Amino acid sequence: MSGALISACLWLIAANVAAMIPSRDHHWRRAFVLIAVGIPILGWVTWEAGPIWGMVLLAAGASVLRWPVIYFVRWLRRKVMEPAE
Repeated sequence: MSGALISACLWLIAANVAAMIPSRDHHWRRAFVLIAVGIPILGWVTWEAGPIWGMVLLAAGASVLRWPVIYFVRWLRRKVMEPAE
């Protein structure tokens, strides 16, 4: 297994452990840190292992961080659907 896939697995373990620890801000700070660390890892995995593994890791990350993805999709829909001024 390459270093990129090992780091991706460690990221997934860290994300699950972070989700289990109680938080006052509903885990948003942790989500932002995980996103900031996860994007370079995603690029590294895609570069080393190929786009299939990159898509698998993207799906795994989106399933762990589903609320930021849901809020982003809602924001994007609002921006696309609002009338032009």
